Amino acid sequence: MYDAVVISDIHLGSDNCQAKYLVHFLGEVRRGAMQTKRLILNGDVFDSIDFRRLKKHHWGILSELRKLSDEIEVVWINGNHDGPSEIVSHLLGVRCADEMIVESGGRKLLFLHGHRFDQFITRYPVLTWMADRLYRFLQRLDKSHDFAKFAKRKSKMFLRCAQKIEHDAVRYAAKRGCDAVCCGHTHLPVANTAGPVRYFNSGCWTEKPCHYLTVLDGTVSVCAYTEDVPALV
Repeated sequence: MYDAVVISDIHLGSDNCQAKYLVHFLGEVRRGAMQTKRLILNGDVFDSIDFRRLKKHHWGILSELRKLSDEIEVVWINGNHDGPSEIVSHLLGVRCADEMIVESGGRKLLFLHGHRFDQFITRYPVLTWMADRLYRFLQRLDKSHDFAKFAKRKSKMFLRCAQKIEHDAVRYAAKRGCDAVCCGHTHLPVANTAGPVRYFNSGCWTEKPCHYLTVLDGTVSVCAYTEDVPALV
């Protein structure tokens, strides 16, 4: 049994949310095919708090989360797209937090969304909005998402932003006395175990393949998910 399973950046209400995959994934967790003590939702579960944008499978995700919260610990960590924590907590009956520390295998693991280290979105909101719309357009243009991912990973602006978030998150985790830090926000799955404080990113559920983290005895793993077979990256 895992100590934790971590997902982030679902963006319910957006057109590129891979809701069908996530309903299947959460069903596996709830039925015990993927056993875990807790499920951590590491931010940006919603794209915005506009329930009119939610489609059938989006509501299915909320239903699965509600059922899971009756069986295991579910913690929702606030992201920059999520609404007020009071709404989230009341909606699903889960605990909300800005960050949390989990002890596993004698190690302290810090979980936070990571947007607090992203100064670009606060300094340049219009440019951020335009880049996000362009990225979503590229995803609609190519259903495999390969072109959108290629464009994002070739963007110097995006890479500098992702590197800064990683650097600042690691430094913050070290101050908290943690052995590792796990973020979301960048939508880029990462496992950097080179330094004294390890850095992981759970990727997102708006690209194919989708990604998530598992925690077992202090070891964090980045995994890719398809509806057929979850595969270790």
